[in-house]
Amino acid sequence: MNKYKYIALILVTTFVMGVAFPVGKVGLDYSTPFFLMGIRFALAGGILALIVRKKPRPSSLKMWGQAGLIGLLQSAGVMGCAYYSMHWISSGESSIITCTNPLLVIVLGTFLTGVKYRGRQWLGVALGFIGVVVTFGLQLNFQAGMLIGFLGAIFFAASTLLIKQWGASFDMMVLAAYQMLAGGIVLLLLGAVTEHPHFTFTSKSVVVLLWLVIMGSIVQFSLWFYLLRSGDPAKTSAFLFLVPVFGLLSSWLLLGEKVAWYVGLGGAFICVGIFLVNWEGKAGSGERLVRAR
Repeated sequence: MNKYKYIALILVTTFVMGVAFPVGKVGLDYSTPFFLMGIRFALAGGILALIVRKKPRPSSLKMWGQAGLIGLLQSAGVMGCAYYSMHWISSGESSIITCTNPLLVIVLGTFLTGVKYRGRQWLGVALGFIGVVVTFGLQLNFQAGMLIGFLGAIFFAASTLLIKQWGASFDMMVLAAYQMLAGGIVLLLLGAVTEHPHFTFTSKSVVVLLWLVIMGSIVQFSLWFYLLRSGDPAKTSAFLFLVPVFGLLSSWLLLGEKVAWYVGLGGAFICVGIFLVNWEGKAGSGERLVRAR
């Protein structure tokens, strides 16, 4: 993929991901977390499934199972944890914890898929993680919201690796549609069992829901799956460190959540980390990672 196109798509995707956190928190004024996310993904998955109905669907029970598992992790697991965590922490904090995913991708990729990453890439991820901590204000208080958000980050890393491993067998738009539909159904069932599900219809709540369905789900997941299949998942996931920056800034603009000076310092660490993970060096692209034999 042309690097300028890649960077442009990454920026659009991470921006939409970041803005989804404060927009979703606004939605929690009108609904419960699991039920809101269930409506979001069921509608988005159903709409996208209609759009791609002429594209090849999964051809076997195994492929349907793979799409369902990705949906369970990516849509239900990640976003369910992220939005449920907002009972205790801010939307900006939730975005920061969820997007520790790049570090987990490299750790899990090393142990589960036999990929070896260069020391420079490990350093880049470490600096990115430090940037997240600095952006968080060096106040990582271990509480229920943080632990639930971190569980979502683990789900995010696992789904990222599975998409890279299985994605070649799917049309990415089709996979995005059916994994969202599967995740939405799981979240609706979870909401029915654990919550008193409701959705209050107002002009504001409808706008929020439409934004979450169209931009925050259909556009976001379609672009994200395309980017994961087109490149190294660790390299692509490194850019997720931008999501907390967009999340904090949009939370400040939309919700009035305070943004302190250390956000800029943390953003600098994040940018350096992204550069190190993606820098090819003198040896070219072949140096970025080596398959374990």
